[in-house]
Amino acid sequence: MTTKQVYSQEEIQAWLCSHLASALQVEAAEVDIQQSLEDYGLDSTQAMSIVTQTEKMLGFEVSPTLLWHYPNVEMLSQRLAEESAELGGADVATDVATDKAVVHKPNIVKPATLDLGAEVVLDAAIRPPSQSFRFVGQVDNIFLTGGTGFLGAFLIQELLQQTNADIYCLVRGDDITAGKQKLQKNLESYGLWDEEFSPRVIPVLGDLSLPYLGISTEGFEMLAANVDSIYHSAAMLNYVYPYPALKAANVLGTQEVLRMASLFKVKPVHYVSSVAVFESSAYAGQIVKEDDDFQHWEGIFLGYSQTKWVAEKLVKLAGERGIPVTIHRPPLISGDSRTGACNTDDFINLVIKGCIQMGCFPDVDYMLDASPVDYVSKAIVYLSRQKESIGKAFHLQHPQPKPLSYLIDWISSMGFPVEMIPYKQWQAKLINDLSSADNPLYTLRPFLLEKWSDEQITIPDLYLQSRRPKISCEETLNALAGSGIVCPPFDSQLLMTHSAFLIQNGFLDIA
Repeated sequence: MTTKQVYSQEEIQAWLCSHLASALQVEAAEVDIQQSLEDYGLDSTQAMSIVTQTEKMLGFEVSPTLLWHYPNVEMLSQRLAEESAELGGADVATDVATDKAVVHKPNIVKPATLDLGAEVVLDAAIRPPSQSFRFVGQVDNIFLTGGTGFLGAFLIQELLQQTNADIYCLVRGDDITAGKQKLQKNLESYGLWDEEFSPRVIPVLGDLSLPYLGISTEGFEMLAANVDSIYHSAAMLNYVYPYPALKAANVLGTQEVLRMASLFKVKPVHYVSSVAVFESSAYAGQIVKEDDDFQHWEGIFLGYSQTKWVAEKLVKLAGERGIPVTIHRPPLISGDSRTGACNTDDFINLVIKGCIQMGCFPDVDYMLDASPVDYVSKAIVYLSRQKESIGKAFHLQHPQPKPLSYLIDWISSMGFPVEMIPYKQWQAKLINDLSSADNPLYTLRPFLLEKWSDEQITIPDLYLQSRRPKISCEETLNALAGSGIVCPPFDSQLLMTHSAFLIQNGFLDIA
């Protein structure tokens, strides 16, 4: 038994401001304690880092979902101060392995059971104008969302190379100059920026989570009247937040994109969905094809996956109303097969790095089915420019996945001393042996160890082969036949390319 130190709201607030500023690479004075944390654009990794550091300082477990239930620094610090006071000043049992107070969940009112089917409601006003749609191979103006993301950068580059269109890119920023700089910086980070194309990359200030995409009514209508095609790849990718926290950006944002497509003249929408729409336990072990319907949502636990299910349903509804749509469902997306360029903050990269540092991987039945980003972007742009693609869905799954053991054997051949150990043993090491945030897995522990559903299963459990569907991409490969676009094989050459990038950027240490 021990007595925990009590922290005041002011102390916790100052601590949170300091660490949030560090994560966002801004000054602490720039953090508005009343501004929603969602507005700061925290990704899952940054959110996990703050949660882990906070619970280490406070000495008790902090649920990642607190970032949603208490959505700004002021509210969060107040709730944590209350929790600190409840646990302090009295003897409490501690876990000898972690020195944290024995799991004490905050008193959060849980929402009613979520019915995703009831969420599929598309504004009745979103209907195409009376004139019929005529497919045009070459377009002059493209509207694109997600241009500051990983896939978005490669889509911009591919569209610039394969079309002569101007690309109007939705971006958050204080002004047009700042918006353009964000887009340019993102492309530069992956070696994609070409100054020659700069005049064709046009920032549109807005916000995916707001009505009319955060664009003025006049600006929204002007875009709707002038753009010829829409690529919607933006989404808030956060594995921590529940469905309600992601709905505005991922579901309602998709509705606003469809609204733009229906105004004045009908415009095709090329929507980047996800194979996550088939995460329901009803599809476990089943082969799902591109044209299969997806009625089941029970057993989809992650808020992000739930929003992708609802959003794609809205796109399907729009298609039934006469808006031309194509749907592209990628799996996890890996680095550029040519350069290895990737997002080093990607969840998978962090897990691999953490396992290498820990010296072991869990012995789990996983298949490596991630597709290189250049294959995904090339396939999306090519398929979007084919008349026959309208109304269809495409699976951009790697056609020849490899088991996790293949990756681990290759890592071992590179000189990294790693082994596969039973999953329960790996979990125990995760809990008991990691004490420093120098290992990315330390930061990710709350996420990796969180229990979901009545079955009390963890995120790694959700992605076991026995729980996953078998994603067929046969029809997609047929549609790509003759295009010269082929998914690079998952072999030593591809792994070497990815590793070289990560080593050269200091992400992996071979010493």
